[in-house]
Amino acid sequence: MRPSATGSSGRGNRPLKTVVSASRRTDLIASFPDWLAGVLRARRATVLGPQGGATEVDLDPGQVHTFVLWSKDFRNFLENAHGLRDRLAAYDQLYLHFTVTGLGGSAAEPAVPPWREALAQLSGLAALAGGPGRVSVRFDPLVFWREGGRVRTNLTIFPELAKIAAARGIKDIRISFAQWYGKARRRAAARGFAYIDPPDETKRACAADLAAVAADHGLVLHACCQPLLTGVAGIRPSACIDGELLERLHPRREPAARRKDRGQRADCLCTESKDIGSYTQTCPHGCVYCYANPVV
Repeated sequence: MRPSATGSSGRGNRPLKTVVSASRRTDLIASFPDWLAGVLRARRATVLGPQGGATEVDLDPGQVHTFVLWSKDFRNFLENAHGLRDRLAAYDQLYLHFTVTGLGGSAAEPAVPPWREALAQLSGLAALAGGPGRVSVRFDPLVFWREGGRVRTNLTIFPELAKIAAARGIKDIRISFAQWYGKARRRAAARGFAYIDPPDETKRACAADLAAVAADHGLVLHACCQPLLTGVAGIRPSACIDGELLERLHPRREPAARRKDRGQRADCLCTESKDIGSYTQTCPHGCVYCYANPVV
């Protein structure tokens, strides 16, 4: 869904509650659960900016519309590590982005759980979120590389992933092709990871194949920041944080911001939120393609 121009006030001119993102910048759930539990307990987070400076984010449950959680491993949430699950239960709504790429435990994602092991978390996550409609699986990024004289890719696991996700009631799958920024290219070279960045026509053909598999399982495939996939049948542009959707899912249908988040990339369709992660919280997953991790 494309964000509309609705701004920072809701119906009756009441200020809109905040959508909190935790976090695009690092995996707080898997890697910094103690920090996340601490700011939830304090109901305030201090966020360090990439260029210095700090921003305070109010985490009082009465001021938060939705808590959006992003992770490749939600075990700390499911197991209530540091009281995370209890703390998050104070908020009106949780929306979960669960990244499962099929690369866990490989050279591309050395410290991420294997994908079948990760997907076993889906049922518990849907229950804690209040239903599978509040859980999105991110098969993201799509990666190609050369190994042993052959071209390899994670796309081959998608049929099984789609079958498992659909069986758990999940409807939304988000994809994007890896974008090899300079930092990621240097990291790949240092590790001897021979990534391949296919031409756009190959990507479009692969995306069409994924869309056909998704349709067979009753899934909706969304492309995140991928204008090259515009017009590919069965693929919708993604607003990963979508104020309209979050409003519709909210238990009291409270209005949420619909305006585009100007802090994101030009092609990003996400609506406004406040991210409480920091690039200084270096994620130990070690994903070779990561744009956020400063470590090469």
